[in-house]
Amino acid sequence: MIYLLPYKTKQFFFVLIKISIVVAAFYFIYIKLTQNTDFDYPIFFDFSTKNNLFSIKIMLFLLVLTGFNWFFEILKWQKLTASVKKISFKNALEQSLGSLTASLFTPNRIGEYGAKAIYYTKDYRKRIMLINLLSNVLQMGVTCILGVVGFSFFVSKYPISINYSKILLLSILTVFLIGFAIFILSKTKFRIKGFSFEKIKTFILNFPKKLIVYGFCFSLLRYAFFSFQFYYLLTVFGINISYLQAMMVISTMYLLASILPSIFIFDVVIKGSVAVYLFSFLGINTLTVLSIVTVMWFFNFVLPSIMGSYFVLNFNFPKD
Repeated sequence: MIYLLPYKTKQFFFVLIKISIVVAAFYFIYIKLTQNTDFDYPIFFDFSTKNNLFSIKIMLFLLVLTGFNWFFEILKWQKLTASVKKISFKNALEQSLGSLTASLFTPNRIGEYGAKAIYYTKDYRKRIMLINLLSNVLQMGVTCILGVVGFSFFVSKYPISINYSKILLLSILTVFLIGFAIFILSKTKFRIKGFSFEKIKTFILNFPKKLIVYGFCFSLLRYAFFSFQFYYLLTVFGINISYLQAMMVISTMYLLASILPSIFIFDVVIKGSVAVYLFSFLGINTLTVLSIVTVMWFFNFVLPSIMGSYFVLNFNFPKD
């Protein structure tokens, strides 16, 4: 029915939708900043001021680390999409930050798939969605690999009550269920949003291996920068801790936080809860941990989403 509307009416609705996305993103940020009962912002600002967090030197260095974090994410997207269509770094920047803003309030960033796809013409969109899936899988792969290593050292050093027999049983059951699900999907014509399991498997198996290696390396570099940013904030808030000891906890935190489903805007709450529990074993107080998680969230998601709002407002559909 929308195709029957006059051109100016369609343009009006299009602008209205773009404004609504930006307003929704900012509203969720506002809600997080004002209605988090677990965090007292006046105390946070006073605590941060005492630790000189707002000095120009520290703020600029945090911005540099955030810049490298997103630089490698954008570079990864540019490289992976080259298998379908070559785009400039500027285009990759627009698509990465614009889709971040559009997906900020969607569960597990699910809105990012559609947001990136609409930057392309119809004949590219399905493949772009699969490339975005691959990009996320690569980042999750790095998080899981380093997280398992960090978790192994963590449980060997700190007295966490773990029922290993239950974990083993759960792991075996999970592997069995995944294997059974893969077998069933491969034998049926089950589809997810138009994608059959066979088509997804074929796409990933035939994807250029060189680009997958690039994607994995960029994911690893991105992880290195945002995890180091967390460690740097620990030192800013006066925590005397070695880098390796901090990374043992940080990698464990990101592993546990990543496997918990959430609305992306409340990702900071989940990371905060996990981080408070894990860093308590090192004797680090709750205020310090929550302050660091909040600063990380602000620099790596709020600031990029504000930049992304510009790209959302200036978005135009590609010409077929």
